[in-house]
Amino acid sequence: MRVAIVGAGVVGMTTAWRLAHDGHEVTVLERHDGPGEETSFANGGQLSYSYVAPLAGPGVLSKVPGWLLDRDSPMRFRPTADPAQWRWLLAFVRACNAATSEATTRKLLRLAFYSRDLMQAFVQRPEAREEGGGFDFARRGKLIVHRDAAAYESACRLLDYQASLGCEQQAMDRDATVALEPALGGIRHDIAGAIYTPSEEVGDCHRFCLSLAHLLQGKGAVTMRFGTRVTGLVQSGDRVTGVKTDEGEVRADAVIVAGGIGSVPLLRPLGVRPMLWPLKGYSITVPIVDGAHAPHISVTDFANKIVYARIGNTLRVAGMADLVRGGATIDRERAQTLVTQTRAVFGSVTNGTDLDALQPWAGLRPATPDGLPMVGESRVRGLWLNLGHGALGFTLAMGSAGLLADKMAGRKPAIDAEDFSAALA
Repeated sequence: MRVAIVGAGVVGMTTAWRLAHDGHEVTVLERHDGPGEETSFANGGQLSYSYVAPLAGPGVLSKVPGWLLDRDSPMRFRPTADPAQWRWLLAFVRACNAATSEATTRKLLRLAFYSRDLMQAFVQRPEAREEGGGFDFARRGKLIVHRDAAAYESACRLLDYQASLGCEQQAMDRDATVALEPALGGIRHDIAGAIYTPSEEVGDCHRFCLSLAHLLQGKGAVTMRFGTRVTGLVQSGDRVTGVKTDEGEVRADAVIVAGGIGSVPLLRPLGVRPMLWPLKGYSITVPIVDGAHAPHISVTDFANKIVYARIGNTLRVAGMADLVRGGATIDRERAQTLVTQTRAVFGSVTNGTDLDALQPWAGLRPATPDGLPMVGESRVRGLWLNLGHGALGFTLAMGSAGLLADKMAGRKPAIDAEDFSAALA
């Protein structure tokens, strides 16, 4: 089957990888000059399979007023007159309850563990081992560090529940946390405890996309068309039959839209309106110099919602969710918050380096209100969606690609496909 994929971020590239191995004739269309140039470029780097709870949780709404008043808060909201923003927010509020959050978490964990299995199989493939090493893939484990005793106690109470869903975790007190990760010694007295998950992984998402492109370009049935702007979709009768680009039409038996938040205006003329809103996130990349007090294990500062991942010889620091308009422009005040927090946790690891030298970055993470991605065929025949992964794109990409490939091939999916079809437009 001829398949056109719109978008060459981590979701689009993993989808191309899976479909190529199924024998499809695949064309990837991307407006940038290479893969992974937008939201996949400098994300948090954590493959956080056991921590996929949605942003919409039962305790979130009570925190929002405080967050809105704090310029350094994990979440920032700027209201607009756009009805789409308010529809998304209303749906988000409806999802902020324990029952919905728990159901969503169970579904996301199944997808995350499937994604983990596929990623581990990928890096073990003979032809991918060299490329796998090329994106600094490593199993480093992860510490969720709690500063508030009540929050830590709540996390400890969830351990049995998480274990019933397949997570292997352990609670650690302050001393055990610092013994495991000495770089946290500077905030020893602020730590109430931590939850440790040894199986979590890290990698450079952009370089992973480059690795996939390198491997796929050696396959004759795969065409990469970078620097190609998609301007619309071709519809014949009740089905989509191709893609319009600034270089002409690309005919296809199936079109997969995996272009993140930019997919919304592309789909609108067909009456397909996925409920997505961009959550702008930020990162900095800190070079680790000799003697730097940088962590080896991935760390999440639970109170500040900031993640720290050691990727090769750098420390990737990422966090925050801004519900704002204005594209992926960098708000320097927000990026500077990451620098300030990094210095507060790890002391001189930034070594006095100014913000510009730390490669500040911002990306638009396309999120659904309840946190479940859309994976499957839309109501328009021949038009498939792989969208809405929010902050979990890197973590869920392999699993989402595998799920979509199974559905397109008519195979029984490895996990329940219906879990991710309810929001398909």
